[in-house]
Amino acid sequence: MSDKGDAVVPGRKRKQPPNSSNLSHGPPNAKRARLNRMKDARTILTQASDKALNQNGELDVAAFVKAREFEIKAMEASMGESKNALSSRAFQQVPNDMRRRTASHNVKKVPKRLRSRAAKEIKEDNTPTGKLRRRKPTPQMRLRLETARKLHKLHARQNKRRARAKGESLDGQNDPEKESVPVPSIRRSKKNTLSKPEQPPAKFRKRQKYKCWLPTHKYHAKRAHMTEPKHPLWRFAIAITPTEKTYRKTHRASSLRGCVAWDISYMNTIQLEGVEASLLGLLRGIGVEEVALSGKRMAKWRRGTRSWQGWVRERDGRQKWIASIDVIWCIQEREGEKDSAATEDPVQTKKPRRRCFLRVHPSAFLQLWTELLKVAKIQRPPVMIEDLRFEIGSIEVTGPGSTEALVAALQPFANCGGHSIKDKSAEVWSSLGSISNPSCLPANAVLAFDISDPRLRYPPRKIQQATSESENNELLQTLAAWSPDTSEVPPLIFDRTARHATSRSLPSQKAINRRKGDAMPGEFPSLAPTDPRIPILLMASCSATAGAQGSWTLLLPWKCVMPVWYYLMHYPLSTGGNPRFGGLEDLRQITFEQGAPWFPGDFPGTQAGWEWETAERAKRKAEWEKRPKGKRVAWQSLELGKGRKGEVGVGWACDWEYLFNPGTVTEAANVSQATTTDSTTKEDDSSRPAEAARGTHDASMTLPPPFHHLPLPQSSTILADPALLPQESQALTTVHITLLSRGNPTTCARIYRLPTHSPQPRAQWLALASSILHPAKKIQRRPNPQPDRRKILASLPRNESHPLRTQQTASSLVQPPSAPGTVVAAEAGEILQPGHARYPCVPDQQDLVGYVTTGNFDLGQGKASAIGCVAVAKVARRDHSPRGPSAGGPTENVSACDEKTERSIGKNIEEMEGKLGKKVVGRLCIVRDAGQSVGRLARWELA
Repeated sequence: MSDKGDAVVPGRKRKQPPNSSNLSHGPPNAKRARLNRMKDARTILTQASDKALNQNGELDVAAFVKAREFEIKAMEASMGESKNALSSRAFQQVPNDMRRRTASHNVKKVPKRLRSRAAKEIKEDNTPTGKLRRRKPTPQMRLRLETARKLHKLHARQNKRRARAKGESLDGQNDPEKESVPVPSIRRSKKNTLSKPEQPPAKFRKRQKYKCWLPTHKYHAKRAHMTEPKHPLWRFAIAITPTEKTYRKTHRASSLRGCVAWDISYMNTIQLEGVEASLLGLLRGIGVEEVALSGKRMAKWRRGTRSWQGWVRERDGRQKWIASIDVIWCIQEREGEKDSAATEDPVQTKKPRRRCFLRVHPSAFLQLWTELLKVAKIQRPPVMIEDLRFEIGSIEVTGPGSTEALVAALQPFANCGGHSIKDKSAEVWSSLGSISNPSCLPANAVLAFDISDPRLRYPPRKIQQATSESENNELLQTLAAWSPDTSEVPPLIFDRTARHATSRSLPSQKAINRRKGDAMPGEFPSLAPTDPRIPILLMASCSATAGAQGSWTLLLPWKCVMPVWYYLMHYPLSTGGNPRFGGLEDLRQITFEQGAPWFPGDFPGTQAGWEWETAERAKRKAEWEKRPKGKRVAWQSLELGKGRKGEVGVGWACDWEYLFNPGTVTEAANVSQATTTDSTTKEDDSSRPAEAARGTHDASMTLPPPFHHLPLPQSSTILADPALLPQESQALTTVHITLLSRGNPTTCARIYRLPTHSPQPRAQWLALASSILHPAKKIQRRPNPQPDRRKILASLPRNESHPLRTQQTASSLVQPPSAPGTVVAAEAGEILQPGHARYPCVPDQQDLVGYVTTGNFDLGQGKASAIGCVAVAKVARRDHSPRGPSAGGPTENVSACDEKTERSIGKNIEEMEGKLGKKVVGRLCIVRDAGQSVGRLARWELA
C-alpha cells in the first residue's frame, strides 16, 4: 500500500479507496450498516465457565444451570433476530409461482405483508423506483399528454351530446339499468360461409393481422410461452407451456390433488340445422356409424342429453378418415308447445327443424367443412351449415378438484336470484361438488343451463363438501337416477340471438366494482333484472384407461370465457392451492400418461397428422443441421450389427414413405446435400417471412399422404381377420407401446416386429422374451473352495504353458458347438441386457413396421412408454414359422446350417411360442431409438 493512501490490487484495474481496511471495495453506508446488523444478530452471547465455580474451585450447580439458561435464551433471541435481519430482499420471499423474471422495485408489486419491508429496503438502498408520473416530461411526452387531454375532452363532449339526444342524464350511476350496454340489432347469420373473427381494438389490431387471439390471451401471455408471432399454430396464438417448470406439478394436479384447466377455444364448432332425417343422412354420409344413427342404444344421444365421439371420413374417392369429432344434439321442444303452435297455425305443416353441434380440431376443420358442404347440398331438404369458430369458446378441466372448481364458478342463474330451480340439469349440477372424478358420471353426460356472471361473486369462496354418510348416499342416488336424461328444456347456447345478447350485455368491470362497493360488507351484490344469463353446456368425458381421471368440457359464448376463467384460476380448492393452467404441451403430456393418442401428432395417416409431421420434421432437421459435424449424429455411419451400416430411412423423421416403399429414395438424398452445403438452409430462412405472412407452415402446402389412417374399431376387426384387408393396403393404426425392460423411447424411434425372414434371430428374441415374462428362479450355488480357473488363466501370460490352459483347450475341442438359436446367459435366471455378447441384434429393414410418434417417461406408470403408428398389413400378416434366408440385408446364411440345426431351431421356436402364447407373441415388438443400434423388447396394444 502506498503512502498516498491508494492501493493497487493484483488482478484489478482500478485503485482501491484510501480508507479501505482490506483490499476490496468498501460497501456503502446503508449496506455496511445492514451487514453489521446481520453480524450482530447472528452473534450468540455466551458466559465463561468460571462463573459456574465457587471460590474453592468446586462446581456450583445452581450457577451452572443459570449460565446455561442464559446461553439458551441468547441462542433463541439470535435465531429470531437473524430471521428478521434482512438477510434477503422482500421480493425474494415471494413464492415461486408469484415471481417474475426480474426483481420488482415497485412496492405495490409485492404482497401486502411484505410491502413495509420492501419500502424500508428501497429507502435504505436508495433504489431508483422509476416512477414515470414524477419525471419531468420531455418535449415529445408533453405533446402526447396534451393530445391525450384534448381527445379526452372531445370524447366527454360527444357523450354529453348523445345523452341529450336520447333525453337521458349522466347521473344514473347507481341505477342498475344504466350499467349494462344496450343490445344492438344482431346481424343475420351467413349460412354455408366461413366466418371471420371480430375486429380487435385498434391498440392490438396489428398484432392480430395474421392470427387470432384466444379470449384468455392476455392472461396466458404473461405466464406462458406462446407461439411465435410470425408462426401461429392453426391461425391462433396458443400457449405452448407455462414459464415455470410444470411437468411433475401437472401430473400431480391432474391425477392426485388439484386440477388443470386449458383454454381450448381454438377447437372449432360447426352448427347443423335442418330436418332430423336430413341431419341423420348428412352424418351417415360422413361415416358416422349406423348403430348410433338408428339403434336404441344411442337414443339418448339423438335426444340431446348425451354426446357422441367418433371418427368421420370423406364421402368420395378413397374415403380417408379425417378426424375424431364430438356431436351434440339440441333437445327438442316440449310436445305441449308443439301442439299449441299447431292449433294457432293450422296451415303450417312443416316438419320441426333440429340443430346439432360438431366439435372438430382446427387442423382438420377445412377438410371437414368441405365434406360437409358437399354432403349437405344433396340432402332433401338441404341442411344449413354455420361456422361458429369465433362465437363459442371452450374450457377443458381435468383432475380430482375439477368438479369442485367448476361447481363454484358456474352457479345457476336461478340459484343466485333466490328463485326455484326448474331446470333439472341446474338442480343436479349444484349437488355434484363432492365428485372427485368425472368418469363416475354416466358416460358422455351433457348438462346445459344458464349461469350468472362469476365476477359478481369474486373473490371466490369454498363450497361445502359432502362429509356425512347420508350426503354421500344422496349423491350416489343422484348419479344412479340422473334426471337430466328426461330434461325437456332446449339449451339457449344453440340460439344465436341468446348468445349475442349475452355477449353484448355483459357489464363492464367498472360497473361490477361499483355494485360490489355498494353491497354490505361480506356479501355479494344481488342480481339485477338486466344481468345477463350466460348459456353454457357441459360435457363429461371418461378416459379410455381404467381408473384414469375424466375431464369436463365447458362450452359458452366467446366473450364470456374470460370472466369464468379468472374466477376458476383463483378458486381456493378444498385440498389446498388453486387450479393450474396448462399449455399445449401439458395437454399432450396428460393425454400421453392416460395411454391415449393426441390429435394430430399421433395420427400421421390423416391429412392433419401428415401436415404436423412435415412441420415437425423440418424443425428436427434444422436442429440437426445447426449442430457442428462433430456433435451431431452421423446417420450413414451407424452400425446396426451383422455388417449392416446406416440408419433405416431418414434419421430425424418418421419416414413413412420408406416404410411402404423401402426401395425408393425420398428425403434420404437431402442428407448429403444438407451436410455439404448450407444453401437449402438459407433458402428456407429467406422464405419464412412470406410463409409467416400467410400464417401457415410448410406443411399446409404439402400433398395428402399416400397412406391413410385406420381407426380403432376397424383395425381391431382386421387384426382379428386379416383376410378383410386388401392386398395393397397402406393403412396405419395407432398403438400404445410398453417396454418390457429398461429404456426410454423417444420420437422417431423405429418399431420392428419379431424377425420373420431368419429363424435364428427370432429364436434369440423369443428366448429373451421368455426370460423376461417367465423369469426362472435363481439357483443359489455354494461357494467353491477351489480357486477360479478363469482368474488364474487371465493372470498368466498368453505364451506361457499351464495345465489349466491345456485342459481348457482340450475341452473346447471335444465339446460340441452350441445351437445358434439359443441364448445363453452368464448365470441361470439372468436377463440379458444391451451390451452383453449374446444380446440379439435388431431385425432387418423388411421387419420395420412403424415409428414412435410420442415417447417419454410415464410418471403414472413409473416407467417409460410410447405412442406410435404401425402398418396394419405388416402387423396382421405375420409368419410365425419363418424359413429360408433373408430377402434383404446382410444376415446370417441359414442354408449353411445343417438340417439337424434347422430342426432344433424350429423346435425351439415352437416351444417358446407355445409357452408364451400366440396372442402374446403377435403383440411383441422391438423398439430402437433413431441413431442407436440397441433394440429393446416391448409390447404393443391398439390405442
